[in-house]
Amino acid sequence: MTRRIVLVGHPRRPEAIQVAAALVRGLADHGIQVDGDEEELAAFGLLKEPNIVVAAHGAPAPGTELVVVLGGDGTILRAAETVRDTGVPLLGINLGHVGFLAEAEPEDVHATVSGIADRAWTVEERQTLEVTARVDGTVVCEGWALNEATVEKAARERMLELVVEIDGRPLSTWGCDGVVVSTPTGSTAYAFSAGGPVVWPGVEALLLVPISAHALFARPLVLGPQAQLAIELVPSSDGRGVLWFDGRRSFDLPPGARIEVRRSDRSVHLARLTDAPFTDRLVAKFDLPVEGWRGRNRR
Repeated sequence: MTRRIVLVGHPRRPEAIQVAAALVRGLADHGIQVDGDEEELAAFGLLKEPNIVVAAHGAPAPGTELVVVLGGDGTILRAAETVRDTGVPLLGINLGHVGFLAEAEPEDVHATVSGIADRAWTVEERQTLEVTARVDGTVVCEGWALNEATVEKAARERMLELVVEIDGRPLSTWGCDGVVVSTPTGSTAYAFSAGGPVVWPGVEALLLVPISAHALFARPLVLGPQAQLAIELVPSSDGRGVLWFDGRRSFDLPPGARIEVRRSDRSVHLARLTDAPFTDRLVAKFDLPVEGWRGRNRR
């Protein structure tokens, strides 16, 4: 049976085109078929490669081993939308700025080809969020997020007034720019920029991070994985909000809307080719200074 992967990418950069060509030709040497969207494959200049197959939009075909993503975290989040229900793991080659979700760097493409050919990857399960928005008890929007779900003010000149509820009990009312509900995976993304803590991917937790809240109690919170969160836009205010899923999909919220967030039963799978600890990833991605360290496991 022919081995198959799917290629998803961001072909607007010259570097991406070079990496894609090296990846596809390297996989061809191992008899591995590469499926992809026709428009993307054409932009990469790959349509005439012998192991390329134009695939229909949607979920990967049965038998797909990996979805390899060329791009930054935004491209990986886009790819996650197609694989969450299939269990096919994502393997990212970072062509963005930070690329926390990516596993490999462009200069490692030949090692990546070898790892794919040898099936040398392990799989990490990353929790996701289920989100439901209601107005007067009626469901108006349902969605999910890998990094975070955010409720943000719709107008720059108006503050958003909202009430936060945890496990069926009110916590506080905030006048703010919004609130981020994040997974551990998303703790290095928007939640981090808003002042939240970094949470190791293996920790089962939910993060609640207010954005520019005018309140004495407006600290980031780390909650248990079974916590039931709700955010209500105060009906008496005239502030309208926007519900965002991973910064990619949005829904307009009227005053009085209620947004319920919980841990999902479905995960996204990320493929790993190395056993480097998360600490090393933090150091590399944030360029953290570690001079002077003299640990016993130094290498």
